[in-house]
This record gives sequence, structure tokens and C-alpha cells, in this order.
Amino acid sequence: MPHDTPLISTIVMGLVLAFIFGAIANRFKLPPLVGYLIAGVLAGPHTPGFVADQSLAPELAEIGVILLMFGVGLHFSLKDLLSVRGIAVPGAIVQIAFATLLGWGLGALMGWPLGGSLVFGLALSVASTVVLLKALQERRLVESDRGKIAVGWLIVEDLAMVLALVLIPAAASISADGHGTAEPLSAGLSRLLGLDLGITGIIGMTLLKVAAFVGLMLVVGRRIIPWILHRIAHTGSRELFRLGVLAIALGVAFGAAKLFGVSLALGAFFAGMILSESELSHRAAQESLPLRDAFAVLFFVSVGMLFDPNILIDNPLPLLATVFIIVIGKSVAAFFIVLAFRKPISTALTISASLAQIGEFSFILAALGFDLGLLPGEGRDLILGGAIISIILNPLVFIACDWLRKTQETRPQSEMPEGTEPAVQAERSTAGEVSPVSADQPMAHEVGEELHAVTLTGHAVLIGYGRVGSIVGESLKSSGTPFVVIEDSDKRIGDLTRQGIEAIYGNAASAEVLAYANISGASSLVIAIPNTFEACSAAEQARAANPSILIVARAHSDAEVDVLKQYGADTVIMGEREIALGMVDRLAQVHHDRPYYEDAQRPDIITEPSESAPAKE
Repeated sequence: MPHDTPLISTIVMGLVLAFIFGAIANRFKLPPLVGYLIAGVLAGPHTPGFVADQSLAPELAEIGVILLMFGVGLHFSLKDLLSVRGIAVPGAIVQIAFATLLGWGLGALMGWPLGGSLVFGLALSVASTVVLLKALQERRLVESDRGKIAVGWLIVEDLAMVLALVLIPAAASISADGHGTAEPLSAGLSRLLGLDLGITGIIGMTLLKVAAFVGLMLVVGRRIIPWILHRIAHTGSRELFRLGVLAIALGVAFGAAKLFGVSLALGAFFAGMILSESELSHRAAQESLPLRDAFAVLFFVSVGMLFDPNILIDNPLPLLATVFIIVIGKSVAAFFIVLAFRKPISTALTISASLAQIGEFSFILAALGFDLGLLPGEGRDLILGGAIISIILNPLVFIACDWLRKTQETRPQSEMPEGTEPAVQAERSTAGEVSPVSADQPMAHEVGEELHAVTLTGHAVLIGYGRVGSIVGESLKSSGTPFVVIEDSDKRIGDLTRQGIEAIYGNAASAEVLAYANISGASSLVIAIPNTFEACSAAEQARAANPSILIVARAHSDAEVDVLKQYGADTVIMGEREIALGMVDRLAQVHHDRPYYEDAQRPDIITEPSESAPAKE
């Protein structure tokens, strides 16, 4: 077997370095994305030591882009966008235009051509989905008005960048700045008609092909793709289902590029968006997540490999100007845009902080512009350097905005501008900070930064409100037992809020989140999530905070039962064992004439047997 295996060494070293530096970044409360980029810098040709294969890394990154865009499509929510369309659509468009203008100005000062300057400005105008969502989740803002506006704003930015990915190659095909290939359809028509269609004709033909692809996906794809997945699901093979999801993502992206000439990213985005309408979309997202995460990591590593750290020494001023546009220029523009829509200052500050960084789409645009000859290598390095620095600074920006918000909200009313106080009060009410809540209508504590422990005592804390947790919750609710739910799904948090169930948005493995649930004053903790690592952490921290609390958890194997008990769980229910006991109970009704309990429910829950199967006398 040959020992020279560049593909294996690139994948292995990329993932190993990404893990090491991702863990270090997480230890310093930074997004792991920063660690992945630094790992790429160390594996690149501009630093000593291991150098990954420079021809294979871009191809691995392309797969990462496809799966990344497929995931964006899977989580695309038209409903979320429409709920805040009044501010998100015009606000995002104006902010993109302003940031692009600033980037174009910097590029022009550095002597770059028009096309390169515009690509540079576009790359600086769009924020990172990964970084923004993580920041909102950490502050429990996803379901707040501020969070919804930020997410809707980001959706508009993503859609604008998807359109840019389509139009940039078309413009580059006739631009003197680039060396893109001519658009085949418009070139053929030009020869046939003997006319020069110009840039308008080329862009028109490109949009026509995109429209044909979108129409095909909406008319045919939305019927065939869900049908295929349902047929695969009926086989009962998880392996085939996972393979089918990946085949759809990669196959649609490749087919879109070959048949319609649109980008692989656009094809993958529409495949995910069509699939998101299926009932199996949640399962598709779960099954494809490990591979999407792995190739997304390789994508960020490959991006880091392109970065030349020497730019920090050779061109510090252009890099500072780039960071200024991302962190200050874009944020200030967003701040005043939000205020122009008569939103509270706290909302404007949150949106500003959320957008003060760049990420995935910026990297894709930088790579595309460089490959087409529009963007110089220096511009690509500035984008990558600006991304790394802005992501590192983003937590500090949030801290600064939080301080400004607190300062503004604690000012005496006499010092506030006229009309400010009601808006602030409304925002506080939305954020769940000061509004009184009756016992019959508890408040969802997922959306405020300054939260205090819930006032309940002797209550139950329920972690997870999925298939298992919802059944436990319904039982607690029907029995009148006070309880609070900890959930990390913003959709479920919204549903719980509408049902009047007290809920906290966050990861239950966090001691801070458990403190919000007043774990020290609770009588019981029910861990209904299937993730053993998080369950063990939650059990351990709950036991440390409240030694007398009853902890009930779930497991899928005997090994998980043992480890959960080691970490403090009193009772661990193993799903397979309970299913088997239910089957045994049902068989005993036939073979041993035992009473019948609907759905194998316990006698202490069902006081009377079902009429269809009378109890034995």
C-alpha cells in the first residue's frame, strides 16, 4: 500500500488541527470557527510545519460549501422572514449597499479594478450565520423580537449573496477585469443572431437559466424529492436514508451546475429549501449533520490555508480599515437603520452587534472573485484577516452593546429623550425582564440577558420537550405539578410560550442555565434528552447544587445507565427495556388473562381498565 496519501493526510491533519484549536477557542469563549481558521493557517503554505495538499483542499472545501448551503436551505424559514419583513428586508438591503460602498471605496483607494472592489465590498457586507446564531443562543435572544429581526435580517443577506453568486460569474465573463468563461447560451445566441448581447444580455440569460432551474425545483423537485425520501424511509434502513439525503444534496447541486450553469452552492441551497417542506426535513437534517459538520470544518480549514499572515506586517493599515468597515461601519449603519424604523435602542444595539462580523458567504465570495480574476490575492487576504479578527472581537462588541443598553435603560426618565421610555419599557416586557406574570400565565425566560432564577420552589425541572419530554410535561401539567422546561430549540420554546408553560432557552449542561431554573430549590429533575454527554453534565451540576434532588434520566444502553448513575442520576429509564416490558405486559393479557391497559400505561396512572378489554375479576 502506498505511503504517499495526500488526500488522507489532508483530511486527517485538517480535522486534528481543527479539533485542537477549536477546543482552545471554545475554552476562551470564542466560536470554534476561529480555531478552524487558525488550524488552516498553520496547515497552509505560509507557515512552517505540515503543509496540506493545495490542489485537494479546494475540492474538499467545495463539498463543504455544498453541504453548508444545503444546511442553510434546510433551516431556511420563509415564515420567520415574513414576520419581520417590514424591517428586515429594507434594512438588510440598505445595510448591504452601504457596506458594499465602503468596501468599494477602500478597494478603489488601493487601486483595484471595479469588479474586484465590488466583490470585496459584498464580502464585507454579509454576517456569519454560525457566529450570529451562536451569539443569540448564548444570550437567549433567538425568540425575542430582537432575535427574530436579526435572524430575518440574516436571511435577507443570505438570499442577496445567493443572487450575487449567480450574477458575479456572468458579469466576469465579459468584464475586462476578470477571465471568466463566456456564458454558453448567450454566446451561442450572439453567434446565431450576429449581435453582441453585452452585459445586459448575459445577465438576462443567466437569470433565465436560474429561473428555469428554480421553476423546475418548485414544480417537479418539491414533489419528487420528498417522495423519494418517503420511499426510502419506508425501507426502514437508516443507512439508505442518510445516503439518500446526501445523494439529493450533492446530486442536485452537481446537476444544477452541469445542466443550468448555476453555482453548486445555489443548487444545494434549493435542494435543502425544497426538502425543508417535507415532514422528514428534521430527520434529514439530523442524519446529514455529522457529514455536514465534518466537511464544513474542512471548508473553514481550507479557507484558513489561503490566508497569508504576513499581511499583518506588510499591510496593517488596509487590514485595520477592513476591520473598521466590518465592526464599526456596518454596525453603525445597522444601528441608525433600526432606529429609523422607530425600534427601541436596545433592539438597534443587538442588531448592530449581531452584524459586526463576517463569515461563510464572505469566504465563498472571496474564493469566487479570486478564481474569476476579479479580486486580487491581497483582497482575499484582507477578507480572511478581517473575518478572523471580527469574529474574535464579536463577543467584546456584544459586551459593549450590553453595557450601552444597560446605561441607557437605567437613566432617569427625566434625562431620556421624549418618547424613549415607552419603547424601552415595551422592549423590557418583550425580553421578559420586568413584566409581572401571574401564576396562571408563566413567563418564558429564554429571551432576556439579565435573568433571575424562577420563583418556583419544590418544582420539577424538565430538560428537553421532545417526544419523551412532552409526554412527561403533559403528565406534570395535568397533575398540577409546578415545573419549568429547559429547551434549546427555539421553535419548541415558542410553542411552550404559547401554551403558557414556563420555559428557559439554553443548554442544560450549563450551570448558569440550571441556576435560572432554580435547580437548588427544585424537588426533582427529569432529563429527557437523548444526548448522554449533556445529560451527565446536567446531572452532575444539579447534584452539586442540590444534593437532595431526585434525578430521573433516560438511556439507550446499560453502559449509559451506569455512567448516568455515576454522575448523580437516581433513576435511569432505558427505552429498550421499557418497550420490552410493554410488550411483555401486552402478551400477558392474552396468555395469562391479565388486565388491559391502553398503550401499556401503568396501573397507578390508569385507574380503570379499558372497556374493550375488561379486567379480570
